[in-house]
Amino acid sequence: MGKKYQRRISDLVHVRLTILLERKTKDPRLEMVTITDVVVTPDAARADVYFSTLGGEDALDEAREGLESAAGWLRRELGRQLRLRKTPELVFHYDRSVERGERISSILDELGFGDEDSDSEAS
Repeated sequence: MGKKYQRRISDLVHVRLTILLERKTKDPRLEMVTITDVVVTPDAARADVYFSTLGGEDALDEAREGLESAAGWLRRELGRQLRLRKTPELVFHYDRSVERGERISSILDELGFGDEDSDSEAS
């Protein structure tokens, strides 16, 4: 599979998973889950799904359990909607980039660099 096709499949899986989680799941553990990225392997056998969630470690553990529990159903629904030759196996990974971004933002705020852009726009 070419890189362009691989990226297109990744984007399709990302969009469909987001819609499924927002509209179709009834598991309360998945209410605050956001899919941040999807990377499909070149043979489309596996999709690494990166997610984030609000809350602490307890919320993360619950979200991970909910996603693992719903993985089979999500894969089946993706197969029905996308009609690919192979429906990729979904492997979930927590995306810590949101946490890192918040930490960097708080450090910049402490140093006084956080609100310079908004102050200059208000003037």
